[in-house]
Amino acid sequence: IIPANINHTSLKPMAIGLASRCKINANIGSSALSSDIEGEIEKVDACLKYGADTIMDLSTGGDLDAIRKAVIEHSTVPIGTVPMYQIIADCGDEIKNLTIESMLKTIEKQAIQGVSYITIHAGFLLETMPLIAKRKMGIVSRGGSLMASWMMHYHKENTFYEAFDDILDICAKYDVALSLGDSLRPGCLADASDEAQLNELKVLGELTLKAWEKDVQVMIEGPGHVPLNEVERNMKLEREYCHEAPFYILGPLVTDIAAGYDHISSAIGATVAGWKGASMLCYVTPKEHL
Repeated sequence: IIPANINHTSLKPMAIGLASRCKINANIGSSALSSDIEGEIEKVDACLKYGADTIMDLSTGGDLDAIRKAVIEHSTVPIGTVPMYQIIADCGDEIKNLTIESMLKTIEKQAIQGVSYITIHAGFLLETMPLIAKRKMGIVSRGGSLMASWMMHYHKENTFYEAFDDILDICAKYDVALSLGDSLRPGCLADASDEAQLNELKVLGELTLKAWEKDVQVMIEGPGHVPLNEVERNMKLEREYCHEAPFYILGPLVTDIAAGYDHISSAIGATVAGWKGASMLCYVTPKEHL
């Protein structure tokens, strides 16, 4: 894929996928405690200086639109977001207020601003809920857990899944790539490669074909915790289930007993994953689990 929103005019296009070299994403973003534009611009400069291929703005505090606008204008690499973070803020931090209309409005607003790829949690279906009960760590994805609480409250199907065609129309209009999020990524080695994770991966494969029908670019997000001996299998399963769409992975962390050293345990997993076919690696900081 070549994530390059038509409205991101300072962008230098690049490719993510098996035919290209393995890329690195850096996460930045404001929190409720610190949220100034200057601070985020400083982070963008650091990302560019050290060679990040893409940057995700995961801001949750301050003026989210103004921060995103400044970050996009300042960056020469594609900017990705998780729209759910702004959707929940726009709902007054109350997930029960989420509607398909508010969700689509936020996604289009970000597309107009110039966001080149968005993470949406569309592969996690109501029928998967019983499988999560078997897990040690349940759902560790923030976007996934927000969606799960909405689904449980209303006992309705995932809104991202229900409105997927409308989301595709927005993405096609502005050339926004979809990063199909793994709501059910394992949060510990015991949950790795379980039924819940692999069921979601199969749904993401189906959504990939739907997106391609509308000329929307897709990459697939991958697991967080995977023991070393299962990393290669996970890379192969994604290629099989998702028709060789690029695999974008967080880590994976190959041990649960290195809290505070997540940059090291994830670098070990990422080395094997990159070797075995991952297309983009999301950097993991030492404070990931702190």
